[in-house]
Amino acid sequence: MGQSLNKKEDSKDICRNIMDKSRNLEEAEDLLGKLFSKTQVLEKALDAAWLRNEVISHNIANADTPGYKKYQVVFEDELKAAMSNNIKGKKTRSKHLDIGASSIDNVTPRIVPTGNTKMRVDENNVDMDTEMANLAKNTIMYNALIQKISGDLRRIKNAINEGRG
Repeated sequence: MGQSLNKKEDSKDICRNIMDKSRNLEEAEDLLGKLFSKTQVLEKALDAAWLRNEVISHNIANADTPGYKKYQVVFEDELKAAMSNNIKGKKTRSKHLDIGASSIDNVTPRIVPTGNTKMRVDENNVDMDTEMANLAKNTIMYNALIQKISGDLRRIKNAINEGRG
């Protein structure tokens, strides 16, 4: 009987250790979630800048194509809306519709045509000067995002190494 009591106490200690490790793991996950949440937004912005570069290059390549209508990437307004709307309805059933704030995970860059204008008689609406300026602006934005993400990851690496370089 004495052995079974020790086994119960041992199992309680094991359970306590597991619970403590579980709490520590949850705290670590929360901390990592906070560290990487900003990086996730930057990654999405980087994806949008990459896609915008592709779309602008496509527009420039079709600048002499009769009837071509340029495209643009829509992203920043949707991201801003997702980040600013903090009120979210609670879903109690899987068939309920989402109400309120949309998750940043759901924000993706979209390619939309801009077909209401024309720059020339052949119905093409690509303005090379505007597209080249947009390409330069987007390149600067892309490089700034890369630098920001690199700096954030460097700080996370430094925190993991506890400042040991």
